[in-house]
Amino acid sequence: MTVNAVGIYEKALPTGLTWEETFDLVHDLGFNFLEFSIDESDERLARLDWNESERELFRNAMWKTGSRINTLMLSGHRRFPLGSADPAVRAKALDMMAKAIDLAVDLGVRNIQMAGYDVYYEPKTESSREWFVENLRTCVEMAAKKMVMLSIETMDDPFLNSLSKVDYLKTQIHSPFLQAYPDVGNLTAWPENDVAHEIESNIDNIVAVHLKDTKPVTPDFPGQFKEVPFGDGTVDFEAVLRLFNRLGYNGSYTVEMWTSKADDPIAEVKKAKEYFDYLFDKVGITQEPVLRRAA
Repeated sequence: MTVNAVGIYEKALPTGLTWEETFDLVHDLGFNFLEFSIDESDERLARLDWNESERELFRNAMWKTGSRINTLMLSGHRRFPLGSADPAVRAKALDMMAKAIDLAVDLGVRNIQMAGYDVYYEPKTESSREWFVENLRTCVEMAAKKMVMLSIETMDDPFLNSLSKVDYLKTQIHSPFLQAYPDVGNLTAWPENDVAHEIESNIDNIVAVHLKDTKPVTPDFPGQFKEVPFGDGTVDFEAVLRLFNRLGYNGSYTVEMWTSKADDPIAEVKKAKEYFDYLFDKVGITQEPVLRRAA
């Protein structure tokens, strides 16, 4: 029997709350942690430049509520990719990573999840791949010096859409500080992936898992990688969770969902938590108890 922490993606929660209110809500909804987002928006990219007082405010809210952040989700590289043809953009991408590592250290975050794009808004080339690998090596070196893990998410993009591709990348960059963060929805959506074999063959590289539903890529459909209600896509969550349990996986699970279009975001999150509570119980996964720090 495994015991796993279960978290919720920041973008699933209502906006406009203080950090203390947010962390309390995470616990009220039955989750162990919040997955912190630094996406490509100016608002969230600005978090990389938080001053000492802003970082202290965030830390104090975590400590007061007995909370933690397991993963900093750094998807801002989609806008400023490591493989960009523009050297100024590549320099910006490296600067973002340096700041993200320092922020993670200050906030007590152990893992930075990276988006596995060489480029997103630019044409993909052999050079974009090479720039990505070269700059990723620099990122891993920076992270290793401060004992922060970098984990690459399997993506909605063919560049790094499987655990096998992440594993091959590790043959080019040898470091225990570079690992894999599979999104089971993204893995399932690509028809070339044998999901069970991907997980079984690469379990030693997996440090965290995203739980998200998707609709598959077909010759005449690009797939749907976001905002698919749980159970409406093609991810066999019971089989995947049973597989992770059999393999003795003890890392965390994060429920990845978006509720900006929902009339009642909290109700949607509660519904998702009930969906996974049932499956965890069914396959024999014990969830880490939700603990609060005493007042």
